[in-house]
Amino acid sequence: MYDEEEQPPEHGPLAGFTVGVTAARRADELGALLERRGAAVLHAPALRIVPLADDSELLAATKDIIGQAPDIAVATTAIGFRGWVEAADGWGLGEDLLARLREVRILARGPKVKGAIRAAGLTEEWSPASESLAEVLDRLLEEGVDGLRIAVQLHGEPLPGFVESLRAGGAEVVGVPVYRWLPPEDLGPVDRLIDGCVARTLDAVTFTSAPAAASLLSRAEERGLLDDLLAALGHDVLSACVGPVTALPLQARGIDTVQPERFRLGPLVQLLCRELPARARALPVAGHRVEIRGHAVLVDGALKPVPPAGMSLLRALSRRPGWVVSRAELLRALPGAGRDEHAVETAMARLRSALGAPKLIQTVVKRGYRLALDPAAESKYDADG
Repeated sequence: MYDEEEQPPEHGPLAGFTVGVTAARRADELGALLERRGAAVLHAPALRIVPLADDSELLAATKDIIGQAPDIAVATTAIGFRGWVEAADGWGLGEDLLARLREVRILARGPKVKGAIRAAGLTEEWSPASESLAEVLDRLLEEGVDGLRIAVQLHGEPLPGFVESLRAGGAEVVGVPVYRWLPPEDLGPVDRLIDGCVARTLDAVTFTSAPAAASLLSRAEERGLLDDLLAALGHDVLSACVGPVTALPLQARGIDTVQPERFRLGPLVQLLCRELPARARALPVAGHRVEIRGHAVLVDGALKPVPPAGMSLLRALSRRPGWVVSRAELLRALPGAGRDEHAVETAMARLRSALGAPKLIQTVVKRGYRLALDPAAESKYDADG
């Protein structure tokens, strides 16, 4: 039998799983990280970003800050801060903006943002070691913000709790919306992702911004599929969010999410590498270890891609391991199979061929099929059944 320590698998930890990517920005980077670890990736940007130079809200906020200096400016992301300065340059306001920011106290959320601030010829007053916006908020509230005018560089989305807490403390907050999110022009990929979730052909969906999560839910509601999507995300399809702010729209709908300790793409992918294999069902069958993943099966650690019809049959058999499942019940599990039980025999033959170990599934004459569960495990699953 396969020994994981002696024979590490050649495939990646996400082999056999399909992951949806809702990101509009850095989607290629996230997709490449997932594919490098073996995942099949469905790209479905749930949003599009309004180009900075076309954004009247950013222009208005920039003019407001130049016209009346804030006491404090909070920079939240490096790409956002650079984008703001570049957009101001495009409007002929770059020097005026930098001159104004030289007069104010600048707080940076982390080292990347510090680098962007210094590249613009400015100097930050303070930055937390944790890269946590919550720590920035705590510092501001401890110092007291009553009567202060604070500019906060938003990054494509509101910062729930952050702006409200400053205003509750008596501050005047000027939001600087570096990007504006709008629904994607092509809704086809998003619809395919929703359909994939509902059909359970996706194993996980990644979210890197709260607006993307809200947009996906909104589109499902428009199509009359919101309840179906929530049911899928609530049980079968893992929702992986880059951080707690991103997770809020999902959690508001009662969806449990997982998040990495560090709010970055790399840790998000590492989290999936742990979570998805842990969720896969592993069974001792006919002397083999069989692990059932989204679109493939590991047999003693060897990856066996399986057609969708075969995966449907295998899942039906694995719900009650060792029990006989009738052809009629298996026919109902086959998507679009109609009424001909011969479709079950055809799909079963292909499944056995794909698994490469025909004895994993037994034919029980005139009754149906069963997984050849190892005798030592049968009593356990009899009790569970």
